[in-house]
Amino acid sequence: MNGAHDLGGMHGFGPVAPEADEPVFHTPWERRAFALTLAMGFTGQWNLDQSRHARETMAPAAYLATSYYEHWLFGLEALLAARGLLEGASSGLRRLDADNVAQALSTGGPTARETASTPAFAPGDNVRARTIHPTGHTRLPRYCRGRVGRVERLRGAHVFPDSHAATGDPEPCHLYSVRFAARELWGPSAPTSDTVMIDLWEPYLERA
Repeated sequence: MNGAHDLGGMHGFGPVAPEADEPVFHTPWERRAFALTLAMGFTGQWNLDQSRHARETMAPAAYLATSYYEHWLFGLEALLAARGLLEGASSGLRRLDADNVAQALSTGGPTARETASTPAFAPGDNVRARTIHPTGHTRLPRYCRGRVGRVERLRGAHVFPDSHAATGDPEPCHLYSVRFAARELWGPSAPTSDTVMIDLWEPYLERA
């Protein structure tokens, strides 16, 4: 969806200022918000893309005025409420025990899948990112929509986040690394030699 979370390439927000020696968590509540999100995701009541989309539904003014883990907490609260888990409907859920946290974090959630379809594009092909404005979750950044790039690598088939967030259907689609010239994305004032590599699913692309 088009929202405040999709800030890539936007002007007016000032430079990115990395924090020197930034800690993983700035306060104890951030650590707790991360732990709660991880533990509740392990129950299987929603998937990663549904979790991301829940955070994206935060009102733009609130999103821009709050921190990273406040977004996580908002999304978790929204998912808990939507599935009735705040009213005690939690019997039979999978549980993440403390002894299994390290394994769960190291294993993650692999997204590679098998598909019988043939890739529509190959390395060297020129492609255009489609100009779309979905109301649900998408991993197609606004700043590259309508822009032409070149396929550099085929990454295999992976869970398609748009359908995964909407219905839970993984709908495996081919994933490509596409190289865009900085000037194609941001105009003639961008450095001539700069490029941006973006991983994009096949439904996001059309032949240029």
